[in-house]
Amino acid sequence: MSPSVSHSLADQPPADAVGQWHAWRAERHQALTSPAGNLALVETRWLPAGADPDTEKAAAGQPDTVTVTALRRIDLVTGGSEDGLRFWDADAPAIRHFDRVDAFPYDPAWVLHATYTPVSGARRVSFEHIRDNGGSRDLVVPGDITLTVDGRDYTLSAFDDDGTLLLVFGDPTNGDTTYGAGRFLFVQRTEDEHRVLLDFNRAFVPPCGFSDQYNCPMPPRQNRFHLPVEAGEKLPVFRAGFAAQH
Repeated sequence: MSPSVSHSLADQPPADAVGQWHAWRAERHQALTSPAGNLALVETRWLPAGADPDTEKAAAGQPDTVTVTALRRIDLVTGGSEDGLRFWDADAPAIRHFDRVDAFPYDPAWVLHATYTPVSGARRVSFEHIRDNGGSRDLVVPGDITLTVDGRDYTLSAFDDDGTLLLVFGDPTNGDTTYGAGRFLFVQRTEDEHRVLLDFNRAFVPPCGFSDQYNCPMPPRQNRFHLPVEAGEKLPVFRAGFAAQH
């Protein structure tokens, strides 16, 4: 379904918008299947408090296709830092069986302009995460994104992902034609600091849709659209009956 948008429809996209979208799709496939792509993550191992995340020691005895990296998060119980290790396998079964990610056809009606209002200070918004059993983590949301879609006003919360605004959103297609826990979309800044671009044709399946070793944020209530967002990625497709664990 294409949206009926009040004062939020972007200017006509460039003539090569479809070609750029196909290029994005190809780059996305390459990234997913890379040695450190979403499909390659086979294990996330959280360490006891105070343990050193020694990646070289952890990699010892692993196949040559495996790379180990360190990561850190906030413990929901103690509020302190929690260290862990991630194991990436360039020859993971998910990579070998992966075919593609299905997507809706490109639809220029889902390229939307929105108003962006920065918020002073480090405002944090609670996002429930898929592996936290109902727990939530506070993420920095530096501003409000407002737009009107199909006659309904929305104030969206996009959090700061290493300097880029990342929108986690849900809609009625989730669990049917798109990933059940919602999708991600990088918000594009414009020359006007109070305007942003939401190209839902580039909405994508979150990392947890490719590996159960990720802990992805889920859409908060304000980021759930009432109409189907029939744009962007749908679901991963695997060959030979392989069932992705997500």
